[in-house]
Amino acid sequence: MKTSYLAALAGAVAIAGGIGYWAGGHSQKVGAGETAIAPTTAAPSGKKLLYYRNPMGLPDTSPTPKKDSMGMDYIPVYAGEDEGGGSEVRIGTAKVQKLGVRVEAASLRELSRPIRATGRIEIDERRLHNVAPKFEGWVEQLHVNATGQPVAKGQPLFEAYSPELVSAQREYQIAAQGLAALKDAPAEAQASMRRLAEASLARLRNWDISAEQIERLTAGGEARRTLTYRAPASGVVLEKKAVAGMRFMPGEMLFQIADVGGVWVLADVFERDIAAVKVGQKVTVSINAYPDRVFEGKVAYVYPTLKAETRTVPIRVELPNPGGLLKPAMYASVEVSAGSTAKVITVPLSAVIDSGTRQTVLVQKGEGRFEPRAVKLGARGDDYVEVKEGVQAGEPVVVAANFLIDSESNLKAALGGMSEPAKAAVSHQAVGTLDAIDAKAGTVTVTHGPVASIKWPAMTMEFMPANPSLVANVKPGTAIGFEFVERKPGEWVITKLESRKR
Repeated sequence: MKTSYLAALAGAVAIAGGIGYWAGGHSQKVGAGETAIAPTTAAPSGKKLLYYRNPMGLPDTSPTPKKDSMGMDYIPVYAGEDEGGGSEVRIGTAKVQKLGVRVEAASLRELSRPIRATGRIEIDERRLHNVAPKFEGWVEQLHVNATGQPVAKGQPLFEAYSPELVSAQREYQIAAQGLAALKDAPAEAQASMRRLAEASLARLRNWDISAEQIERLTAGGEARRTLTYRAPASGVVLEKKAVAGMRFMPGEMLFQIADVGGVWVLADVFERDIAAVKVGQKVTVSINAYPDRVFEGKVAYVYPTLKAETRTVPIRVELPNPGGLLKPAMYASVEVSAGSTAKVITVPLSAVIDSGTRQTVLVQKGEGRFEPRAVKLGARGDDYVEVKEGVQAGEPVVVAANFLIDSESNLKAALGGMSEPAKAAVSHQAVGTLDAIDAKAGTVTVTHGPVASIKWPAMTMEFMPANPSLVANVKPGTAIGFEFVERKPGEWVITKLESRKR
């Protein structure tokens, strides 16, 4: 996988280099901007020419102008421009302007990224009340007879008749009267009658008989044929099943009442964002019905399950609802404030070149000079991203045309140099005899004399010509003078070769 990726990058760089060579060859037609980066450009005023570097980023240099195996001219390097070696990208000033390169300094800022989600208004389940009698009976009369009708706590809802209810009242009355009649009886008889009265009273209380009616019975009032059922809480009637004259069974829901003074918003947050959502975070909610109003609440709960179909996690937001403006099932736009209030180093999102395995930014080191830096990113905002490693506050980074710089300037070689910085190859000179040419292997055998620059004795060894044309007109046995470099450990490349007289 890695090998194929490097091969693809090498191909892209070669194409970019070929385009650069073509552009260099036609610089006189496109203007002074192109001429400024051509290898034959005159040395800038006051700068000394150091050497010529390989246009493909290979670590071989030459003290004189030359061409590589593709026929591309080597690029001149002047004093003051070789800082950073192969890790820098250089582009002519005129071309920088043509590409529309813009830079912005990395800066400290509070990075917040609002998390947006869609939701819906729901009834607060803790404010929902069902009215379900615990005995069998009939609805004699309705006091609240419409769905949506507002009710107050304790307001009569309906009158219920039940033979069991009437019997329970009479049993309590008989027990209470018996207890009064046995006031002079032995203590055991009084205790037995008291237990019977208390059992009858508990039965009434368990049936949710109101305290008012129980007090009336205790005071000696007559048993009532019907029982008044009252609203357990203030709110609105969401559901009404009770109909005058209907029979109901124990536990059957006759009314459902909801307190809408506070509601829930259930919002679906995408899986990638859920780690940034915490209980207690502030939330703003917008409703289409009230475009000029913003409702504020807090995250009350993050559900422990994920919806596989949408890859979202539900969260619950609690909202006050004065006046009942928020109706159940309304759609809501939710925005959760996420992020830290601490200032961190940030760069614009457009400054990051993301290859999938590595993130890179281009730091401007000078006019027309850019250094690629591998960075470690942190939290992301709408427009900026945190940089944990790789860039310091105040350093200018490229925020526009960075991908064009990538394709124009053999960025592959520069990125490779970040992990393994390559020093400019040193050229060595020697004289000897060309013994043999192996065109298939692309090597030549040379017997050369001592090489003082690397303390070599005279020997016979194989070299690789940088360009096959170097030996095209040289026959084996010819005396030669040549220059060579070590392109990589153990690989010696002849960069210049000429015949000599014996």
